[in-house]
Amino acid sequence: MRKVILFIAMSLDGYLADSEGKVGWLGGQGNDEEMIDSYSEFVEHVDTVVMGWNTYYQVVTELSPEEWVYGNLESYVVTHRDCLSVERIRFTGEEPCSLVRELKEKDGKDIWICGGADIVRQLMAEDLIDMYYISVIPMLLGKGIRLF
Repeated sequence: MRKVILFIAMSLDGYLADSEGKVGWLGGQGNDEEMIDSYSEFVEHVDTVVMGWNTYYQVVTELSPEEWVYGNLESYVVTHRDCLSVERIRFTGEEPCSLVRELKEKDGKDIWICGGADIVRQLMAEDLIDMYYISVIPMLLGKGIRLF
């Protein structure tokens, strides 16, 4: 059976996003030339990504407006908005736990939970996350959206 993996970053004080819901601080204090590229290795083992509307919207409007960065993955965006699904991006109003249970039953590689905090909390409450990869960025935000 496919594994459900939370692969996410948080600040040193436990926040996924700042008080405005932004993630510009993820770069930390600059580029670390010795930093291991764990993302490239991780993404080889997944073929599906699940995220909430806020995560999706931030990707397409700020982080990568020119190109869908998850183009080779089946993408599921959990939202109550009425959006038209496109080739590999599926918008769904389905409850995150139900969606993940369905996806686990299908053939394929592992399933990446990309964000946001509300989806993560729901999946954690139902014990649906099999593995946790949490990068801690050496930044103190003081307030924002907490992971735990």
